Parts: sequence; structure tokens; C-alpha cells
Amino acid sequence: MFDPTLSADLEDGETVQAQFRADRGTYIKAHVLLAVIAGVGASLVLVLLGNPYPWVGIVAALLGIGVRGAYLMGEELRATWTLTDRALMGPGGRRVLFENIDKARKLGAAVQIITRSGDKHLIKFLAEPDAVVARILTAKGARR
Repeated sequence: MFDPTLSADLEDGETVQAQFRADRGTYIKAHVLLAVIAGVGASLVLVLLGNPYPWVGIVAALLGIGVRGAYLMGEELRATWTLTDRALMGPGGRRVLFENIDKARKLGAAVQIITRSGDKHLIKFLAEPDAVVARILTAKGARR
């Protein structure tokens, strides 16, 4: 389903090919994994420092990352990237023309776009990042 408000941002004759949105399940999994890793790390540090309550590290990590994740979830899940027949358009008015894209690669559950000038853009929390990379590279190749 395409965002109907998008048409105002398109140039004359430009058409939408695909839209990429953050996946709720991927967002939650990423935050759970981060909380577990941070919790274990924090507890290990507390053990090495001789703290008699190393379990506090796990609790603090779960609470801190959980609250942050819940607070930012709405904003992250609203982020939409749109692939047109000419460019990749992102949140905040970002627009990267195909001829300016140097690389598109998977980074975990995200896709990193690197431009010829060195600018980097991240399409985060994707359920199928490999498919998104392939779609962008195919569209870019078709434009040549």
C-alpha cells in the first residue's frame, strides 16, 4: 500500500516503485537482543568490580533499553522510504538520485545507502533487508 500523501513530493512523470517501512517485529527483536547483550555486559562489569548485586546490570539494561525503545517506537515505525523510478526518498525530505548512489548494502536488519559524495542513509528495522537491497540495485541498474 502506497502513501497517498507522497504524490506532492514526486517530480513530473515520476512513479513510485516500492515503499519500505520498518517492521514492528524486527524493531522489538532488535531491542530485546540489545537489552540482553547490554544486561549481560553490565552484570559482568559489576561482577568484575566486586559488586554484591550484579543482577542490577540486567534489570537496568532491560528497563533503560525497554523505555527508550517504547518511547521511540512510534517514530521509527512511521519512517517510510520510497523507491521511485528515479530516486530513493526518505524521511525528512531526503532524496537520493540513483546516479548518486554508490553502494547499497545490508547491515543486520537495515540497509545502508552510501552516496558518491560519502553521505550515508540507513533504512532501519527491515523484515527483509536483502530483498530491499536487491530492489534498490535493480531499480538503479534499470535507470542507467
